[in-house]
Amino acid sequence: MFLEKQLSREKVYEGKIVDVYRDQVVLPDGREAVREVCQHPGAVAVLAVDKGDMLFVRQYRYPVGAELVEIPAGKLEKDENAEAAARRELREETGFQCAELVHLGVICPSPGILSEVIHLYFARSLTFVGEQFDEDEFMSTVRIPRDAYLEMLLHGEIVDAKTICAVNIARARGLL
Repeated sequence: MFLEKQLSREKVYEGKIVDVYRDQVVLPDGREAVREVCQHPGAVAVLAVDKGDMLFVRQYRYPVGAELVEIPAGKLEKDENAEAAARRELREETGFQCAELVHLGVICPSPGILSEVIHLYFARSLTFVGEQFDEDEFMSTVRIPRDAYLEMLLHGEIVDAKTICAVNIARARGLL
């Protein structure tokens, strides 16, 4: 096994969403190295299907300087259950509640520097109850027919990793 053992940890930044650490580690061969780690509380993302359409949100993502089309998602609150968070994010960002929620698995979006684990879900049997965006969120719901998704992906209109993973897993499981 290729385990690295932490020798020390220094917090270099404390943020609203992530904390950044500089760790000194021992490598499997005994040498020492530095690891920079963004500690994240984890997140959820929900691929929801309504009347044959997949529900996405369109929002500006400041770190990449672009408006992205992606599935509803958000970070876990302290001590929050992933399934409860998935239901909350689906409601807040699309206005839909679901009667059926299937856990698709987890992904590690950038394990070289980020501790974030994203729990992926598939939602169906939806009922519209109204959006409840966070005060700093500006987005719109986008309905994409299943057939149109692949064209959008191939033309670079969908580049969000969690979205691509969720759709692929749902298709592989026969949910789409």
